[in-house]
Amino acid sequence: MKRGTLVLTKFPFTDLSSSKRRPAVIISRVSPAKPDVIVAFISSVIPSKLSKTDFVLDVDHKNFLETGLMKKSVFKMDKIATLNKSIFSGELGYLPAELFSELESRLKVALVLETPEQEK
Repeated sequence: MKRGTLVLTKFPFTDLSSSKRRPAVIISRVSPAKPDVIVAFISSVIPSKLSKTDFVLDVDHKNFLETGLMKKSVFKMDKIATLNKSIFSGELGYLPAELFSELESRLKVALVLETPEQEK
């Protein structure tokens, strides 16, 4: 397991009232000595209006099968959580470096580490 691995996990609701099992992508370093990693939320419900922090991966993308996802999905880089690896149900697949760099650019926008082109 490393950065870019897609996992199936319990992902908490933002109000912490509950959680739902869903795919997520590991966005932090993974250390065998540390039980926690940072993940970003993935959903198959594509919003009608995407934010600057959303990345949509379509089924016809050349690397789609490597991800282990079942359908077109949106990576919500503004919905992140630190989770213990013990709650992962399993690994789904992996994002190649080309796709992971797309996520990194949106994560920088979400964390205000980089301003989107439209706002510069």
